[in-house]
Amino acid sequence: MLVRDIMTQKVISIDPDASVMRAARLMLQNHISGLPVADKNGNLVGIVTEGDFLRRSELGTERRRSKWLEFIVGPGRLADEYVRSSGRKVEEIMTPDPYTVTEQDTVEHLVEVMQRRRIKRLPVVRDGRIVGIVSRANLLLALASLAREAAPSTEPDWSIRNEISAALGQQHWAPDINVVVRNGIVDLSGAITDERERGGLIVLVENVPGVKKVHDHLVWVDPMSGMAFASAEDEARASAS
Repeated sequence: MLVRDIMTQKVISIDPDASVMRAARLMLQNHISGLPVADKNGNLVGIVTEGDFLRRSELGTERRRSKWLEFIVGPGRLADEYVRSSGRKVEEIMTPDPYTVTEQDTVEHLVEVMQRRRIKRLPVVRDGRIVGIVSRANLLLALASLAREAAPSTEPDWSIRNEISAALGQQHWAPDINVVVRNGIVDLSGAITDERERGGLIVLVENVPGVKKVHDHLVWVDPMSGMAFASAEDEARASAS
């Protein structure tokens, strides 16, 4: 899946000379939390987000420091903070040269950039011009769309088991376990040495097409004491009997 498959093509942008109040109104009217800033030729020059409105003189939330901290910080940074909290134009509070992606970038690359840079949205550019924007909401919509399109699998049990074995082989953390498949219902048994492996194994199996349900019979063996503990499912069954 590529960025072009999930991005929003109709982009609401703002001119760098526009007022800060106009940017705030645009964001509120369109229920968005960020605006790309483009010049008259459509070239991306920055981005302004709701975070840029947190410390504003109008709200009385501008950053305040003690005298000795102001001395350490220095006049240059103090002046820059003053501009961001009291500036009247978008170009004075925006983040210049924001991170971007292209239409041909993969969604995997998009997510990596979002996580590494801790940002919620990325402008999509083509030759420096804005052609779209992609946010976490687009990723959620894509996920929901894939879920709707997924058709029930009619794979035979032996094929499902082969798929599970192949998936287990791709995960270096996965221990050797026993897998039994009957009518799409999977029984997992064997020993694990870390309780977190249980959740990983169950999720891995649930993601294999054709799996209807997973029964957990995995036994956790404490590496320090050698004591073995049954799964919650088996303990509940034992208590009921």
